Amino acid sequence: MNITMIDSRLSNSNQLETFLTGSKEISFASLNSKKEKYNWIREILVRFDFRSLKKKERGIVRGYVKKISGYSDSQMTRLIKQYFKGKLIWRTYNRNIFPTKYTPHDIALLNLTDNAHSCLNAWSTKKILMREYKEFKKQDYENIKDISVAHIYNLRETRQYKSHALTFTKTQAVKRNIGERRKPSPNGCPGYIRVDTVHQGDLEDKKGVYHINSVDEVTQWENAAAVEKISEAYLEPILKIIIEQYPFTIFEFHADNGSEYINKVVVALLNKLLIKLTKSRSRKCNDNALVESKNGSVIRKHMGYFYINQKSAPVINDFYMKYFNPYLNFHRPCGFARITTDKKGKQKKVYDLYQTPYEAFKGITGASNFLKSGISLEKLDTISKEYSDNEFAEIMEKEKQKLFRKIKVNPVDF
Repeated sequence: MNITMIDSRLSNSNQLETFLTGSKEISFASLNSKKEKYNWIREILVRFDFRSLKKKERGIVRGYVKKISGYSDSQMTRLIKQYFKGKLIWRTYNRNIFPTKYTPHDIALLNLTDNAHSCLNAWSTKKILMREYKEFKKQDYENIKDISVAHIYNLRETRQYKSHALTFTKTQAVKRNIGERRKPSPNGCPGYIRVDTVHQGDLEDKKGVYHINSVDEVTQWENAAAVEKISEAYLEPILKIIIEQYPFTIFEFHADNGSEYINKVVVALLNKLLIKLTKSRSRKCNDNALVESKNGSVIRKHMGYFYINQKSAPVINDFYMKYFNPYLNFHRPCGFARITTDKKGKQKKVYDLYQTPYEAFKGITGASNFLKSGISLEKLDTISKEYSDNEFAEIMEKEKQKLFRKIKVNPVDF
């Protein structure tokens, strides 16, 4: 239903004010087109002689026009400025349109070229189009021969091109729904370990042994192990051994996106032990940085880069469990970062606290609550005080030399 409102009898601001006061709950949309709105607004401003009105009266007229037209305050300000300049006239907007240079026939030629050459890059395609016209005298290519490299990609996005082009799909990344992508958040609690693999090296076509390195996020408690291969069959038992060596309960197992850890076998093992599996996020290289730094400063420093045969994994494991891991956790101090913030808000890590992983664990409030059944702080104290740091380091070093002789490797020769 259309309602026609005649407002010609409204001739002063008092009448407009009375009208506005009595129609607060009513909204209007009586003007069908912008041209009608402009003509009506200009007629109202002229009728009430808007130029000569006082500030209060202008506000009343403005409120009336705003209510009937539905325009906002900013739109009303713009239209009133145009009225003062004598330019309150509706003008149709003529959009500038660039002429079409490349016809459907040109797109078809591009299609033919791309399909014939399996869609080369734009520079190669442009060269072919030019050669078709200049070298082989094909007049059909006269228009498209001068096309820009960038515009070739534009034409390839058109519907005509896509409907006739041969489709080539890129190699799809392997997507596994195993593990949650996030950075470990231990919140000061031990039991959130990070795991990574270190390859000992190759000799011609022979693969060397693999080291599995694991580090607790909070205490830097570190346990290393060795395997012949990083397949699921070899990793399952060795991961079980690594987890059993930790004196405290493990809550989370964090690895990068390598298939040796992100697989159903590892998930089944961790689920059985009620341990959550997480993996590093894309383009977040610091998610697993702690264990990766230990790979260089611990594993590579002591085991070197030289080739060790895969069959030596059991012997290396025996050395790790009896000597190397106890040395790392009870006798080798680690640096613990303290984050400082300067006046500009820039954060900096300061390493002014050095302690062994066991000292770091004891410093946690309620540390005994995290220990596994059958393990106590008294037992761990006994282990840590059985030898001094230098004494146990010497023992570990002697056993390491025995290991190298046993596996027939001399690190000095490499």
